[in-house]
Amino acid sequence: MILTSGMLADQITLHKVLQTRIKMYEADMHRSPSIEAIAQMLSTTLYYKRFFPYYTFNLLAGVDSEGKGAVYGYDAIGSFERLSQGAQGSGRSLVQSILDNQVSKTNQLIPNNPADSVEDIKTLCMDAISSACERDIYTGDSATIYIITPEGLRVEKMELRKD
Repeated sequence: MILTSGMLADQITLHKVLQTRIKMYEADMHRSPSIEAIAQMLSTTLYYKRFFPYYTFNLLAGVDSEGKGAVYGYDAIGSFERLSQGAQGSGRSLVQSILDNQVSKTNQLIPNNPADSVEDIKTLCMDAISSACERDIYTGDSATIYIITPEGLRVEKMELRKD
């Protein structure tokens, strides 16, 4: 799963290029690429355009070869790192601070109970998105929440303010 913010035309082009490269990988290797392989593929695709970069900022999420969740964050020219969680888009600065505090447990003066279940994390993300929506005029009218587990993908829609 790739989440991309930035210029729409560059988002569409980048996704098409990445889909083509994944199909070429599958044809050459006779198997689907791992999340680690796709992470490197996205990095090299972005780096190839470093002198006239795609105006995109990306997060790549999936399940790694050990069955654990994997999130990779990218800048416009392909530098990336594996993260415990991440956010992109115009509301990133508002959402990221909540995720850092509640998921990564950084910058807490009074430690609280961790969010352990998928439903707890989903509720936390919905609260963070709703909060960002109230402060960021560029955040849209709805959000789509993708829950990725080793069993598969679950998609849920979340309605936001309509003003």
